[in-house]
Amino acid sequence: MHGSTSPFRLVLLVTAAVFINYIDRGNLSTAAPLIQDQLGLSGKQLGILFSAFYIGYVPFMPAMGWLAERFGAHRVLAIGVALWSISTLLTGFATSFAMLLGLRILLGIGESVAFPCASKVIANAIEPAKLGIANGIFSFGYLIGPAFGTFIGGGLMLAYGWRFVFIAFGATSLLWLIPWMRARIGAGRTAEPIAVNETAPSFPDILRRRALWGASLGHFASNYGYYFIISWLPIYLVKARGFSLGSMVAIASWAYALNAVSALAMGWLSDRWIRNGRTPNVVYKSIMAANHVAGILCMVGMMVLPAGASVACLFVFEVISGCSYPGLFAIPQYMAGPQATGRWVGIQNAAGNVAGLLAPVITGFLVDETGLFDIAFGLAAVVNFLGLLGWTVILPRIEPIDWSRRPGKA
Repeated sequence: MHGSTSPFRLVLLVTAAVFINYIDRGNLSTAAPLIQDQLGLSGKQLGILFSAFYIGYVPFMPAMGWLAERFGAHRVLAIGVALWSISTLLTGFATSFAMLLGLRILLGIGESVAFPCASKVIANAIEPAKLGIANGIFSFGYLIGPAFGTFIGGGLMLAYGWRFVFIAFGATSLLWLIPWMRARIGAGRTAEPIAVNETAPSFPDILRRRALWGASLGHFASNYGYYFIISWLPIYLVKARGFSLGSMVAIASWAYALNAVSALAMGWLSDRWIRNGRTPNVVYKSIMAANHVAGILCMVGMMVLPAGASVACLFVFEVISGCSYPGLFAIPQYMAGPQATGRWVGIQNAAGNVAGLLAPVITGFLVDETGLFDIAFGLAAVVNFLGLLGWTVILPRIEPIDWSRRPGKA
């Protein structure tokens, strides 16, 4: 293949990668009622399995951001997809809690490449005026993944069992490598991999930025609600609200689909608002604030309202939270620029995904101890308040950073 792959095609390819990523990581939640019964797992063990993914995922992410900028996002992403696909496939052969635990950690290591590499590709290939729609498409990919995985995977599990789904999905995921290995990433806004120069920031330069930590706290709060819902929604609907497995699949699939569509729409709208004269600072901070205010109200609603109204709160939460997802990565891409996006997103996404390590296991312990989800929903509401502080108070004005100047330097 000669020449560079078009920016739009690169966005579609990395979107397909995170689509697969979220199907493969979410299969365990959909299969949880079946696996729990077949292997005799407790609620605490399920919570540990949900969180085990992040034991591999979180600590490796900053390193993957560095590797993407040092050796190129193209090859690092390919290796990661191969690793997580094989881990998914092997999960279909697991016969014990220990085997599931090891494979979930390995899956997390493989998937830790996805967001640093994809963000590096997008920051390199897409001009700033189109970052909203690029990240809207990208967000649609990883948000529609759970909807697809729950609906298709759930149906296949009912027909063929959970083992078949893990084996089939893992093998199918490997096919993504065929078009990716043919893609060529050219020099867009900057060379790929990055050339070292006097304006390229070091890790300490990035870590000193208040903006990084405001975005990281906001990302953590956003992810806490997301991972709480995506990990425990099937169990909550079936065992706490009394829905059948078929009804659970339908409700969860619609919720995840609404989440994905709203992200795609807001990616387009945010670019439009910025072109019409609003600043990225106003647009993205307003969206993030609205997301966390809605998160507080919806979590309380799901805690205290009857089943039907609780499902309505779930749908409202999924729509409004979906609107915030393009900003999670457009903000660091816009502020950090191509020369630092890989490492910035590696750090921010690692901090954000500590929520994935905590939310599932904390929920498992709370449900086991109380027999209810009430305290878990209340805790999620409190975490949303922290997100509001992160995005609106700690995060300074959203504008490109001049990396040749140190923080506080006149």
